[in-house]
Parts: sequence; C-alpha cells; structure tokens
Amino acid sequence: MKIAMIGTGYVGLVSGVCFSDFGHTVVCVDKDPRKIEMLERGEVPIYEPGLDTLMAKNVEAGRLSFTLDLTRAIEGADAVFIAVGTPTRRGDGHADLTYVMAAAEEIAQTAKDYVVVVTKSTVPVGTNRQVKQVIKKTNPDLEFDVASNPEFLREGAAIDDFMKPDRVVVGVQSERAAEVMAEVYRPLYLRDFPIVTTDLESAEMIKYAANAFLATKITFINEIAALCEKVGADVKQVSKGMGMDGRIGNKFLHAGPGYGGSCFPKDTKALARIGQDYATPMQITEAVITVNEEVKRRMTLKLEDLCGGSFNGKTIAVLGVTFKPNTDDMRDAPSLTIVPALVGGGAKVRVCDPQGHHEGEALLPGVQWVEDPYKAVQNADLLVILTEWNEFRALDLNKVARKMETPRMADLRNIYNSKDAKRAGFEAYDSIGRTGFGLPES
Repeated sequence: MKIAMIGTGYVGLVSGVCFSDFGHTVVCVDKDPRKIEMLERGEVPIYEPGLDTLMAKNVEAGRLSFTLDLTRAIEGADAVFIAVGTPTRRGDGHADLTYVMAAAEEIAQTAKDYVVVVTKSTVPVGTNRQVKQVIKKTNPDLEFDVASNPEFLREGAAIDDFMKPDRVVVGVQSERAAEVMAEVYRPLYLRDFPIVTTDLESAEMIKYAANAFLATKITFINEIAALCEKVGADVKQVSKGMGMDGRIGNKFLHAGPGYGGSCFPKDTKALARIGQDYATPMQITEAVITVNEEVKRRMTLKLEDLCGGSFNGKTIAVLGVTFKPNTDDMRDAPSLTIVPALVGGGAKVRVCDPQGHHEGEALLPGVQWVEDPYKAVQNADLLVILTEWNEFRALDLNKVARKMETPRMADLRNIYNSKDAKRAGFEAYDSIGRTGFGLPES
C-alpha cells in the first residue's frame, strides 16, 4: 500500500517510519523545509531510541521518503494520515484544531481518487466528522472516507509500542474504510495483536479516557506518597502491594514530582473542557489537573527545606530536566516549575541531562549546563534528581558526597534510599513518600 503521512513531528515520524517497516511505501510530508532537509540527510529531528537506524534502513530499501510537496505525497495513496499538532488553545483549554482542518482542506484540494483520510492526531470527540465536512465542502466530487486512529506511543519506547501494541484502535464509518485500515495494519493482525474497530466517536474518546486514567493513577500515588510521609509508611512498598492486585496493576504507580510531557497535560485539559462543553463535568480529571500542579509546587518546598529555608546563595545540581528518560521532550516537565523557582530564589543552578540541553536552553534561562553529573555536584549545597535517566541510577554516592560543599540530596524519583545515602556521607536525604533524614540540629 501507499501511505502519505502529513506531519513529521513525534507521532507522524515514528508512525511513518514504522509503517514503512511493515512493507508499505510511505511518503512523509511537512511544510518545514529545515525538517525535510534534515530527514533527507538521514538526521532525526527528535530523540527516540532506535528511530534513526530504522529510518535509514527503510530509506535505503526505497520504502520511505520525505517531501515538501503534498501533491506528490498524496498521489496514488490508499490512506492519508493527519499527524499534526493539536496544542492546548490558550484561554479555554480546548485542543487547537487549526492544523488538522488545514490539512483536511489541503487533502481535499489535492486528492483525485478514493482515499481514506485518517486522523492520527489526538482530537476531541466529533473532530473526524468535522474533517469529513471540510473535505466535502472543499471538494464535493471527491470519493473518500474518514477514519480515527489514535496513537498510544510512549516516548522513549515508541517503536516497541508501535510494533507490539497492547491494541490498535480504528474508528470507521464504512466497510470499505475498515478494509483499507485492516490492510494498513495487516502485519500486526497476522501476529495476533488486537485490532479494535469502533465508530468514530468511540475511537476519539478511547484516547482521552485512557490518558486521563493513567494521569489519575500517577496523581493518586503522588497523593498517597504525601500521606505516607506524614504517617511513616513507604510508598514503594504501598505501590508494590497495590500493584499486585490484578484489578489495579503495577504500571504508573511510581511516585514522583508530577506528570508532564506532550500527552497527559494536554489531554486531561481537553477532556475536562469537552465535559464542560457537554454539561457533564469531568470532576475526577479536573481534580487530577489541580493536584498535579500542587505536587510540583510541593517539590519546591522539599528542596527549600533541604536548603535550610532559602535558596539564596546556594549552589544546586539538578540531574535530569526532560519529563521522562529516553526523550528530549521538555513539554510540561516538572523541571519547568521547579528549576525556575530555584533560580528565582537566588540559587546558582547547574543542570545535567543527556538529551535536554537543546530544548532546555531556551526554556530554563539562568542555569549552567554541564555534561558530567560529577561536575554538576562539585561544591554544590544540594543534589536534586529530577529525571531517572539510567546514567543517574548508579552514581558513586561516596564520590558525590565528597565533591559537594554540603552533601544533601533530594531524590525525587526514589532511585536511592536513605540508608545508602547516610552510609555515603550525606548529611540530609529526602525522597517521595519514604522516610529520609533531615538536616542536623543546629
């Protein structure tokens, strides 16, 4: 089959590369000349483990190409995927559908033969019907169908998620569209991965409901962690005991400084807004949004306590600023709340992150970037572990403590423990939902 992928952002590029690896001919199109030039040189504009190798393999095989020319991309295509951004609209929390509708209009102006127009972007319920109306209005004679095919890719594990999905969700209105989509995903069907075929609205809702539920699990365990600190319980043991219940499961029950990234913040806000629009308030989701912001602010208070009540004049080393490991994505990362609070409080902040420098330099002004965590902690008053990159999971704590001016640690990902920190010579250690030890009595 021939597939056109409109948009070479995270979802579009990963999907396009993986579809080409299925054996389809894929043309990825974008309006940004710099992106297309990079891709044609074999450079990947995002960081995703393994994507560069898979992309090169399929370009060399002649199945994958990149272009600025929408006409070339769509010509002869069996399916055209819309994978453009749907950022949160300022002021009202709605998903901004400007790019989606512009893509639909351009498809209508360009397509000549029957095609299935597939929305891969995360969009509010009812959007695919709007896409259909836009195409009909622009080109009444075009024969086409629309389909909803939301993505469920985890940054840092996107290729594995695409190739070995928990499920593929496809919303359609006709048998013909269902047959095209079945052929698109035929390699997965042959390996018995579940293909869930629904109506358009159900497919759109599945995406929002799934992400809101996962965000709720994260926020729930973060609230439990706060209570654990008060009552003397260990949130890691609580999470383990909860997760063994098959009705709950152990995923997304890791306490931390709050969720971030490209999906959960945007999608929870959009779902809350959809509920308001239909006079059916999503009260749990609204509470999750509020509590998640409070979690980030609570982390700042932890750090302030470890600094003796003030950041002023302190040197603080921050390890990890991306919203999660194995990505360069800084969108809504907890670091964007926490690090500015440190700088604003008068601290000298050194930041170390394997992939965060490129995006983070503009987003985190006033910090010093270093490549080595041991350089970051040199003469520091506080070490903050904010993202659990593998590089930070096995630090020589004795060496770290010796290099610091005042060896104190805020382990906001619970990758170490108070016993090891004390043995290494730290004078204070705090984490999330577990017993630590505070500053010595003055």
